[in-house]
Amino acid sequence: MVLWKASLIWAVYAIVVAILFMVASVFIYVYQTPRDRSLSVTLVCIVAIACLLATVLLLPVDVALVSSTVSSSKGRRKDWATQEVVDSITLSLTLVYYVLYSVDILFCLLVIPFTYFWYEEYDEVATQEGEQSIGQRFWGASKYTLSFVAISIILAFVGFFVPISKSNDGDGLDFFKNPMGGNHVERALIFALGLLITVGMCVYVLHTSIGFAVLPIRLIKSGPSLSTKSLIAASSVQLESNRERQRQLEGRCRGNPELLSSKDRRELDALAREERTLVRRHRLAQQAEGGSQPFFMRVWYKLEAFCRPFNLLWGLILMAVSLLTWVSMLLTTTDKAKNSICKHHCGYILGHINIFNPINQVFVQSAKVFPVDYALFTMLVLLFFCSSVVGIATVGIRFLWINIFKVRKGHTSPQAMLLMTGMLILVIMALNYSISMIVAPQYATFGSQTFCDRSRDLSGMQPDCSKTRHLIIPCSEAINSRATEQVCVPSIASTFLNSVSINFPFFGAIFFWAQFAFLGIYLLAFIVSFLRSPKLDERQLDEDAGNAEEEALLARSRRNAGARWQNVIGRASRHDDVRGEES
Repeated sequence: MVLWKASLIWAVYAIVVAILFMVASVFIYVYQTPRDRSLSVTLVCIVAIACLLATVLLLPVDVALVSSTVSSSKGRRKDWATQEVVDSITLSLTLVYYVLYSVDILFCLLVIPFTYFWYEEYDEVATQEGEQSIGQRFWGASKYTLSFVAISIILAFVGFFVPISKSNDGDGLDFFKNPMGGNHVERALIFALGLLITVGMCVYVLHTSIGFAVLPIRLIKSGPSLSTKSLIAASSVQLESNRERQRQLEGRCRGNPELLSSKDRRELDALAREERTLVRRHRLAQQAEGGSQPFFMRVWYKLEAFCRPFNLLWGLILMAVSLLTWVSMLLTTTDKAKNSICKHHCGYILGHINIFNPINQVFVQSAKVFPVDYALFTMLVLLFFCSSVVGIATVGIRFLWINIFKVRKGHTSPQAMLLMTGMLILVIMALNYSISMIVAPQYATFGSQTFCDRSRDLSGMQPDCSKTRHLIIPCSEAINSRATEQVCVPSIASTFLNSVSINFPFFGAIFFWAQFAFLGIYLLAFIVSFLRSPKLDERQLDEDAGNAEEEALLARSRRNAGARWQNVIGRASRHDDVRGEES
């Protein structure tokens, strides 16, 4: 029975991971510019995004496996859930988490920087002329990646030797003290995880909060977008009006612009520039209507057009979910601030839930029927992921106030894709803490596990908990008895995250106060985006038209060059054949 249920849970996870690879592939293809696609960049981004999403979505599997060992109706372990079986389950989950966390850290600190410099080192002209080999390119990328290797080594040494915090006994945190033990390798991994979550909190607070507020409102306010037919009609009307005004000014000066006033000459010049822009926009819209775009992009645009009438409904649903999540986060952070076991000394760990959390309660109840909780959790994670992408696209990839790269569908350069992937890895690290410890702490720690507290019975007899329902209470960190530890099994994810907060309290304090910053920025962005009316960015539209025209010219020049080269080869071969026949 246990083997069948565990196999089903892992099978669901495998299916979700396969779907994640498809989602990551579609995401990369839609956002990356067609002109500068790179196979290495595409593969690295797809694998990195799929792995980081798989890390977060392992939590429902974690919760389902540890919760399956306890009978929620009786408040005790099931007959087959011996200590050896429970240890086997937790060991397998721990190994999977080790692998996923290590892969995420490796991508963030080594693979993505190396791929970035590998792409930057490519010189098409030098490669064609034989002046740049793969070895030279590899060495050039490795030189710049050495700094990240040094950072990784320093982090490993610091985490290996940094002292951990000494908590007092009897504080109800025995669940999370033993995992650290004296294992310095695990301590180094926990320290690196805490540091990456700290850096990720900056991106999470500044970008995800904005996207979390902006995404639903954009869907609500997005009326019918400007289709190619509408763009053709609008540009035709504007072009006719422009040319009519030019004819009026030219008729006034009888073909001699010198007879016009300086104001009219400036207007005539502006009209001439606008005419060129409108002609280009009109021509590209006609090409798009004729199907000159790639097949996948045409399918994507048609899918967007099909879903557009439902944008208002989806926007309202996402707004309700985001507001409910915001309220749940506010309630949990308030609960932690008031009722934490040892405040900042243990990273504001909460012994048990004191304030009702709606999102947490929904997950706890749905966890009783797997995979309902998995479906809900996956949708919540994808909502945060999409919000992070929208936030990065809205704010841009910046260094302080300097905008380095723009992120837009179909116009994101490979360098920007790599940087955005690195930012998303950091965001997901922070999101892993936020969902597990703030949004749904009870669900993420113990799931639907319960405990039969016979000490609450005043009769002095040994009651039957299956018949005495009021003795069955949810498992929590605050319960610190030997009998409870033999029943309640915390999830491995919560053990990792709570180990970071307990053993390195300064990390836990940063994680906790960052949630208030997230809530404040979300509220501000929500109010601003709700009051601001949507506008059509014609300048961006013209820029996209210019890029499309440039890409078309480049493609045409490549075809012409290829045709000329084939003609040269053909002529040379025919000349050689003639010489051979003559000889």
